[in-house]
Amino acid sequence: MEFLWWRECPSWERALDMLREQMDAVGLDPDSIESREIDTEEAAEREEFVGSPTIRIDGRDVQPPRKENLAGLVCRVYRRRDGRTSPLPDASEVREVLRAAAAR
Repeated sequence: MEFLWWRECPSWERALDMLREQMDAVGLDPDSIESREIDTEEAAEREEFVGSPTIRIDGRDVQPPRKENLAGLVCRVYRRRDGRTSPLPDASEVREVLRAAAAR
């Protein structure tokens, strides 16, 4: 599990807490999260970081970004299942991806 974040994003800590809770809920070790701060535009390009927070499970983004999203130091916007936007991914969506990863 990778958690990529940018210090200027006000929601990264809530996202990390949510990820830990969801990992615990499906029986995965929350301490296994590889957390990396992205702090330069160069690092954002290298990591293909489309905003903070970004959660990747087995190398795949929990909500793959649209093609028009460019890498950079920005706060990320997630689209919820009900159509609303949020600075955090939908917890149930994260849990489903984690369950699938745990089953592999």
